[in-house]
Amino acid sequence: MSYALSTLWYERQRYLPAVLAVAFSCLLIALQCGLLRGLFSITSIPIDESSADIWVGHPDVPSVDLGMPIPEAWQSYLALPEVAHTEPYMEGFAYWKKPTGGMELVLIIGTRMGPNAIGPVRQLTTMHRTALSEPSAVVIDEGEFSRLGIAKVGDTAEILGKRVRVVGTVSGLRSLAGPYLFCSYDTARSILNPPAGQCTFILAKCHDKKDSAKVVEALKVHEKKLYPFTTEQFSQYSQLHWLTKTKAGIALGAAAFLGLLVGAVVTSTTLHSATIASLKEYAVLRALGIPRWRMSMMVLAQSFWVGIAGIAASLPAIYALGILGDYVGAKVSLPFWLVGGACVITMAMAMISGVYALRSLREVEPVTLLR
Repeated sequence: MSYALSTLWYERQRYLPAVLAVAFSCLLIALQCGLLRGLFSITSIPIDESSADIWVGHPDVPSVDLGMPIPEAWQSYLALPEVAHTEPYMEGFAYWKKPTGGMELVLIIGTRMGPNAIGPVRQLTTMHRTALSEPSAVVIDEGEFSRLGIAKVGDTAEILGKRVRVVGTVSGLRSLAGPYLFCSYDTARSILNPPAGQCTFILAKCHDKKDSAKVVEALKVHEKKLYPFTTEQFSQYSQLHWLTKTKAGIALGAAAFLGLLVGAVVTSTTLHSATIASLKEYAVLRALGIPRWRMSMMVLAQSFWVGIAGIAASLPAIYALGILGDYVGAKVSLPFWLVGGACVITMAMAMISGVYALRSLREVEPVTLLR
């Protein structure tokens, strides 16, 4: 190990391209996966930001934004000892008629607004909830003003022939499809006009959140009639739907694989070239009786340290670009397990490149010194 490190440092200019290739691969994999995860986490905002532990919907529901009507009376199925509170949830797509002209597709989300309500997103303050108790009042993300053709709180617009008024704004809740419009359950019903006694989802809160999985399992006896999810399950389910529907995962995954492939080729080529350039040094070691496997271990040790150096160089850049992405509005989700996974994959690539570079050692013989 020490000899491999000494060689790398002495020949650092020669090994620099390999280090940069590893750093580029790790950076690309982490950022592509972070962008993908951040992008599709937007689709599950209504789930992740609510206080509900359980979501119950139609058996054919594909995601949270594509809910289907179910009877409000199904709340009776949730009358279980573990459940503390249930409430209906209304949502649906509609066209927002801009005051400036034109139409915009929006997702209306209607929930109870009481102090114990579990449907509203956490960003809705007590003042928001009080304001939303007024008929036809809505709250939107502050970043959606231009998209909806309005300029300030208090402006009005028309949805399906119904006049609505913006009474407040939130931040960080921009949508992947149509902008989110948060309103009371009664306002959503008056705009969307669903059949009497119908809602989109039924939400439940458990006395102990740990019991949510148990309740979901108990409700699965009715799976041909309704389909229950824990909050975490429904969030992943909705994100997976958008991931497979849009094929964005395939595109970003292909780009990440391309970066990994480029990094592998450059790293392998650099290590192979460095080994070829040092053939006389290896020949001296061979003449001194050093077995070939020991020299192979040195090349692999060099691959290991190249991988470590590349990953170490990439980490500050990954988090810096992640912060920059969030700043400009491109949500980049970089949990520890994702960055760690990118590092593991990149290290594996570096080691495989080292194994491929070992082919040059087949040419190492003491007779090389006489040429």
